[in-house]
Amino acid sequence: MSINERIYRIDQLLNDRKTVSFQELLDRLEVSPATLKRDLAYMRDRLNAPIVYDKEQNGCRFENNSENYALPGLWFSPEEIYALLTMQHLLSNLDGDGLLSKHVKPLQSRLLAMLEDSDSSFEEIQKRVKIEKMGSRKYDLEHFQEIGLALVKRKRLVIEYQSRSKDENTHREISPQRLIYYRDNWYLDGWCHSRNALRSFSIDAIKKAEILETKADEIDDNELNAELGSGYGIFAGKEVKWALLRFSPERAKWVATEKWHPAQKSKFLVDGSYELEVPYSDNRELLMDIMKHGSEVELISPQNLISELKLIISETHKLYK
Repeated sequence: MSINERIYRIDQLLNDRKTVSFQELLDRLEVSPATLKRDLAYMRDRLNAPIVYDKEQNGCRFENNSENYALPGLWFSPEEIYALLTMQHLLSNLDGDGLLSKHVKPLQSRLLAMLEDSDSSFEEIQKRVKIEKMGSRKYDLEHFQEIGLALVKRKRLVIEYQSRSKDENTHREISPQRLIYYRDNWYLDGWCHSRNALRSFSIDAIKKAEILETKADEIDDNELNAELGSGYGIFAGKEVKWALLRFSPERAKWVATEKWHPAQKSKFLVDGSYELEVPYSDNRELLMDIMKHGSEVELISPQNLISELKLIISETHKLYK
């Protein structure tokens, strides 16, 4: 048990009961008398704990006047601190210099200060835990922070948005609903007042963002999920169709453990192949994911999606003639 844990336990015991014997403290903490004396002295001298020895009760207690005493706000065991530092390291890799980093970094310093040894433990975490973001796109930090602020304060935003498919910029007034971190990129789900519909905006395509004083409209989670989360991938749409894929026995060893969609249906066939059925409303991302498996996957249905896949394969084949 670390000194942090022992101090927290002593504080708890003395607060729960008027007097606790020295022997009971030894038994509860499982330490030597010398260690317990050092802990009590540390609490009195460093933390201003009003601990006194009561001869009549033959134990330790807090004096009645303890208004100036309180433990620091955070007490964790070393194992908990390492876990929190690991979480901070993971978060910093996901968020970069984004919405949460400036608030999380001070926590790292406080956690390191609570460790009894040097900060080599955190250096070891950074060395041993590595995150690679292969397809992440750069975004403007200032815009990202404005979006986060509008989300928290529930205010509308005016954004300048770049449509890559149409190669044009448009101005939209939106009621932001939630941020989505998907495949190493950030997206904003919101109600677009300019289009009078729910839309998902890629954060890196937002070129300007301004918070309005107008209160944001609230969209029910069920409606958000039905419109933006019912189909496959990040592309939205209420009209959902189903695609049936069949993976080879070899590729099934990997794909069978993957989650393509919360509502997916799957089964193994007698020959070891693996059938996966997923809903989609926009086929772009689904087709890309099918193609990356090459000849290890066959699209079984629907026929119109098969036709589109054949066309893409045919056009790709022309590049290598």
